[in-house]
Amino acid sequence: MILILNNGGQYVHRIWRSLKYLGEESEIIPNDTPVKEILARNLVGLILSGGPCSVYGGVGKLGSSMDVLESGIPVLGICLGHQLIALKMGGKVQKGESAEYAQVEVRILERDDLFQGLSEKIQVWESHKDEVSEIPEEFIALAESDICRFEAVKHNKLPIYGVQFHPEVEHTPDGPLILKNYVNACSKD
Repeated sequence: MILILNNGGQYVHRIWRSLKYLGEESEIIPNDTPVKEILARNLVGLILSGGPCSVYGGVGKLGSSMDVLESGIPVLGICLGHQLIALKMGGKVQKGESAEYAQVEVRILERDDLFQGLSEKIQVWESHKDEVSEIPEEFIALAESDICRFEAVKHNKLPIYGVQFHPEVEHTPDGPLILKNYVNACSKD
C-alpha cells in the first residue's frame, strides 16, 4: 500500500485515483499523522501531496511525519511535498520569480527511476508560487524548465524523489507513466 499524506492540495484525490488506475492500493491520511503510525502500516511508499500553503507557514501539523524521510521507505513529494522534502533535508525554498498555473515544458536531465520511458522533453502542469531554489547536498537534479531550475530531484542514495509539477492531473500527459515508475521504484528490493 502507498500512503498519501494530505497537505490540503486540490489534487490529492486525483493522486489516489491515479494509483487506483495503476492497480496500486493507496489511502489518503492527514498530514499530522505521527511517523510511528505511518511506519506501523504495511506500506511500500509514501506520497507527500501538494497544497495551497507555503512551507514557511500554514502547512498544518507536519511535525514528526516528515521524519519518515529517514526510514528508507520510497517517498515522492509533489509540488508542496517536493518543497517540504527539500527544506527538511537542508535545501532552500523561496517564492518563484513568477507563479505558474499553466502547462510547462520540462527537460529531463537524468532518466533515473521516475523518467524511464519518457522523451527528453515533456509537458507538465504547474500550480505553484514557491519553488526549490537550492537542493540539499545529497540530491541531484532530474529535470528543469525555463521557469524552475529544480522541476524534479532525487536523493543520491535513498529512494526519495520530488517533482515540482503535478503528475496526477490530465494536463501532464506522461503523468501516469511517472507515477507507474514511482510505483515500480517502491517494489524494488
